[in-house]
Amino acid sequence: MTRPLQLPVGLPVVLDSAVQRFAADTVLLGGDPRRLLRLRPSRGLDLNPSASPAELPARRLVRTLVDGGVAHPRPHPEPVQDLTVIIPVRDRTHELERCLASLGGDVPVVVVDDGSCDPAAVLAVCARHGAAVVAEGENRGPAAARNAGLAASSSGLVAFLDSDCVVTAGWLEGLVGHFRDPAVAAVAPRVRAAQGTTLLERYARARGPLDLGPREARVRPGGRVPYVPTAALVVRRAALDQVRCAGQPFDASLRYGEDVDLVWRLHDAGWSVRYDPRTVVEHSEPGRWLSWWVRKHRYGTSAAPLSVRHPDRLAPMVLASWPTAALALLVAGRPLAAGALCAVPAVRLHRRLRRAGLPARASAAVSVQTSTRNVVRTAAGVGGGGAVTTLPVLCLALAVRRTRPAAALLLIAPPLVEALARRPRIDPVTWTVLRVLDDLAYATGVWRGCWTGRTTSPLRPRRARPESS
Repeated sequence: MTRPLQLPVGLPVVLDSAVQRFAADTVLLGGDPRRLLRLRPSRGLDLNPSASPAELPARRLVRTLVDGGVAHPRPHPEPVQDLTVIIPVRDRTHELERCLASLGGDVPVVVVDDGSCDPAAVLAVCARHGAAVVAEGENRGPAAARNAGLAASSSGLVAFLDSDCVVTAGWLEGLVGHFRDPAVAAVAPRVRAAQGTTLLERYARARGPLDLGPREARVRPGGRVPYVPTAALVVRRAALDQVRCAGQPFDASLRYGEDVDLVWRLHDAGWSVRYDPRTVVEHSEPGRWLSWWVRKHRYGTSAAPLSVRHPDRLAPMVLASWPTAALALLVAGRPLAAGALCAVPAVRLHRRLRRAGLPARASAAVSVQTSTRNVVRTAAGVGGGGAVTTLPVLCLALAVRRTRPAAALLLIAPPLVEALARRPRIDPVTWTVLRVLDDLAYATGVWRGCWTGRTTSPLRPRRARPESS
């Protein structure tokens, strides 16, 4: 699609909460990826949504900021028109009952029965709530079911919703305003696990696999929010028609990860996908430990087929050159050498910030923070999600006295740091054990997918430049 040069007049915009502003708002540090931006003093930073035609060049600047993750649209709630809700389901009639009841019958709903063992029970639930039903003769998976729902509807907007989700009043009104921007193909709310009292429910609430956090974002591969799930997703039909795979919007050959594939194809076609956590949808996670483990394992199996379709986007971790070298020196017990290595990019960034007009004290603080952040993020990747690849190496490092403390820190620190950020209602030791089990469940799924798919792509780290850096 051809991206409009400017953001629509009247669409409110705010700066990202992590953006740092200097020199009377003419120097910005932030975005996704993080970068240093200098604005002309004559233009300044004007996010006024009600620009006149004479001020449209300013809206082009705002478009640049939004595309770079420096700013985000904040549309007001709007009436829902020309929209159909599509719900794939296979049995799970209790969850479907709650889902349809939460929708309230205000918008058309199409339920796709994906080969249920008891189709009559599904029909009865849908009849009670006035939902149309498309019955598939066999179970072909959620991707094929969503394709069938799309074929049975014709609205300009489509809201995909999983049967185990519960929405609140006004959830659609809070999302459809994003489509005032003709560049937006899809927008997703925050999907959180439902509140509960058991250990597994409390863990899922704090670290649900579909919960992408409280910060809004433009969704892009490799970004802070790299994808959004179709558990709850509103999509423009015209965008779906443009990115068809084998004649269908969803790749029906994918049993898992079909939503990631769709979002990345939309991105590659030039569309924008937004994540707006101001709207929250609740999602039911498995209540039994074996079911929880199996679901996480199956999520991991999607990595291999996705890596074939989207090379280099499923890397378990991203390694920048100097932060990785500094981390290796720390693990080897050479902190002075690591500090000296970190000082080089810090000095370079300090000079850039000074040339941009920042005071010496501010530029020094930002430079040290950025260098430290790059090393910490690399360490978190090696010991956290990257453990899919690095776990054997870390276990070997634990066997060597000199590297044992650093290896233990890399394994334990990421869960503890995450616990400080998320503040779960779980003690640190139990949280760390659950995090390790969580990572192991996903990792075994990745390894299984790599074995059956005959690929090592999801196990190979990807090289990149450190953030602005």
